[in-house]
Amino acid sequence: MGAADHKGKTEPHYHGHRDRLRDRFEAGGPEALQDYELLELVLFQAIPRRDVKPLAKDLLGQLGSLWAVATAAPARLVELGVPRNAAVALSAIGAVALRMSRQQLLGRPVIGSWQQLLDYCQGAMALEPVEQFRLLYLDRRNRLIADEVQQRGTVDHAPVYPREVVKRALELGASALILVHNHPSGDPTPSRADIDMTREVAKAAGILGVTVHDHVIVGRGSHASFRALGLL
Repeated sequence: MGAADHKGKTEPHYHGHRDRLRDRFEAGGPEALQDYELLELVLFQAIPRRDVKPLAKDLLGQLGSLWAVATAAPARLVELGVPRNAAVALSAIGAVALRMSRQQLLGRPVIGSWQQLLDYCQGAMALEPVEQFRLLYLDRRNRLIADEVQQRGTVDHAPVYPREVVKRALELGASALILVHNHPSGDPTPSRADIDMTREVAKAAGILGVTVHDHVIVGRGSHASFRALGLL
């Protein structure tokens, strides 16, 4: 039972829980809270009159991680019982986190920020339900000047057109490229089609003086680098 106020009314039991959770976060930072508790803090703001702990735990159980919750489409969150305003708020947090990560990379040499680049690509693409083909354009000093999604495809294919890849590189004045795409299956192992496509792009780019540094395939929690595998 909650504590009675001066009018004899009883506060819902979760009011004290919310205050305690906020106090723990302020005192100990995010490391003081479990994932579902961090999710609760966000849900508090959008759902003021409800115990959101069961919802937070259910979302993590259904989707698997904080990142999966924050990057899920609002419609999917609504399907899982999240009110529309809270679903939009959660998705906005994911979008902000991803955009901040990209802004940290733009203008920086990717060689010195390789793990950060991989983390960004994992966040942006690993949970995509269909294949997405992303191009990272670099200047002469290997600084990232643009990050663009060229194609979205099906669960196992995204069409790639070498001519369009090279054309865009020339438009941006890029000297080098990194190709990135995801495998929705979660297994980043390159397919024969992936290998052939990469060689076609590298050949077309090389003719015009644009270098393909790498092709990274993103899986769920893992990746494959063509350069590291000796495929490029």
